[in-house]
Amino acid sequence: MTKQLFAVMATGLALVAATPALAQQGGSTVTAATTQGPILTFSVSEEVRSRPDQASVGAGVTTTAPTAVEAMRANATAMDKLIAAAKARGIKAEDIQTSGINLSPQYDYNNRGDGQPPRFLGYQVSNSVRATTSKIEDIGPLLDALVAAGGTNIDGPSFGMKDPDAQLVGARGTAIKAAEAKAQDYARLAGFRGVELVSISEGGSFGPQPPMPMVRMAMDAGSAKATPVEPGRVSNTLTLNFQYRLVK
Repeated sequence: MTKQLFAVMATGLALVAATPALAQQGGSTVTAATTQGPILTFSVSEEVRSRPDQASVGAGVTTTAPTAVEAMRANATAMDKLIAAAKARGIKAEDIQTSGINLSPQYDYNNRGDGQPPRFLGYQVSNSVRATTSKIEDIGPLLDALVAAGGTNIDGPSFGMKDPDAQLVGARGTAIKAAEAKAQDYARLAGFRGVELVSISEGGSFGPQPPMPMVRMAMDAGSAKATPVEPGRVSNTLTLNFQYRLVK
């Protein structure tokens, strides 16, 4: 009886001693042995790159006036023109959203010496909206229209997917197959017969994170040309976390 118990303990110690070596391969971890077999934990990531199906641009105007009321009124008039220009390019009202309004006093601090206070200049109002469209090819003309309507602050464009999760459906199957092959490889290297899936959890980046496109104003001597915009591709990354039990 004592010899049998000693043999079981020796086998358990040998398995635990082998664990650190496995933990250094491929960023995976084998936890301490259990009566049902040790647990292997690792993650698999899959990246999907696709042409974007929507884009958004930000545009705004800045106005200055002697009083806050005058500055706000002047800005409202300018923003009405800007929003009308966006709608004229086919942007729906529900796809235009105010992203920020700022009112602040302005002072001149130049050449103020001998304890003199800064000179008050008036009030400045900045107002901006963000317009979203699925017409990727219309982004350049949209930017031009916003600037022509008085837009002075341009932000973007930024590109993305309307349904980023749908973009990752195929990636899940690929990740699961890759995880199964990886787990089987670990089992073979550790001297086990196979593996049993214990758990799967999902994490990762669903928000597309593309590089910001280069946008430039293109003009020639006789006429204006639409601003060129290249959407490129956006990237979504899926990460699945796996736990497998190694089986003798």
